[in-house]
Amino acid sequence: MSAGIIDFFVLTGFLGSGKTSLLRDVLTAETASDTAVIVNEAGEVGLDGVLLRESGDDVPMAMLSNGCVCCQVGSDLAFTIDRLIMAPRPDGLPPLRRIILETSGLSMPGPVLRQLATLAEHRMRVAVVATYDLTRGLDVATFEEAAAQWAAAHRIVATKADLAPRALVDAPLAIAQLNPVAEAIADADRAAVVPAAFAPLTASLPLREVASDLTAAHPRLALCLVRPRGEIAYADLASWLDNVAGRLGERLLRIKGLVKVHEAQRPLLVESVGTVFSPPRQLTADKPPAPFIVVIARDIVRNELEQVEPSGLFAFSWREPEREAAKGGIRAEWVT
Repeated sequence: MSAGIIDFFVLTGFLGSGKTSLLRDVLTAETASDTAVIVNEAGEVGLDGVLLRESGDDVPMAMLSNGCVCCQVGSDLAFTIDRLIMAPRPDGLPPLRRIILETSGLSMPGPVLRQLATLAEHRMRVAVVATYDLTRGLDVATFEEAAAQWAAAHRIVATKADLAPRALVDAPLAIAQLNPVAEAIADADRAAVVPAAFAPLTASLPLREVASDLTAAHPRLALCLVRPRGEIAYADLASWLDNVAGRLGERLLRIKGLVKVHEAQRPLLVESVGTVFSPPRQLTADKPPAPFIVVIARDIVRNELEQVEPSGLFAFSWREPEREAAKGGIRAEWVT
């Protein structure tokens, strides 16, 4: 049973992107003794769990093999997590401090996080870690599952560096083009990558100025930099966010940013994965960046976002996609 805050990591990434290999490295580390693992596979036979058991014999492990966890309304995920937290710890092991859920390569993080709402009593610190396969790069972004995984991530980890050393050099920029508010972990030293990927989130999530020269467009992903025109009322901000979620629905992949509201002394951190919003909180870090919101969505046109009420609160920065990227007939907008 846990005696403190538990870090819950949703390890996501497209099919064959190196999730299981990354998790095996976690389980072979000396720090794995405070960790439990949940493996979700879309098939009825869980091969990943067998492979992981070879690496972490002493690590509590649960298998969810009744289908993709993000698609199962009656999923056993919440029950499994609660059981892992409440179960007595094996003799000689420290209290449970970390749970890692390896999702299937077709899972979207939003519905997974929605299932965690029933576990609020455990006060888990939740983070999404996504893999970025250097050997395939942006090629898999045509799949909406991959796009949703990257957009939801707090951290994006470059994998298969040994197979694509040249791509590793450009990985931070490529990751910033996918999700400029995610922490990019790209290092040839695997021993450095693993602890960085699964380190607890800091009390103040890292934020940085969003570059205004992201030039790589993708035909299905839309990325917009939204700048508040000044301080706004919290009620107006809440209404705008709610209306964005309502208008875009499942096409909304990620919202993250800082907004100064009349009612708070410090900027508010606003964040969503899909349409699931975290409670806004005041940022405690010194010297925060200028207020901004990044909206990442798929298959939208700019007026869908610009016409959201209340109007006049924000300025929007977009970039038209490259003509080659738009051959599929889907318009996309990118921040300039």
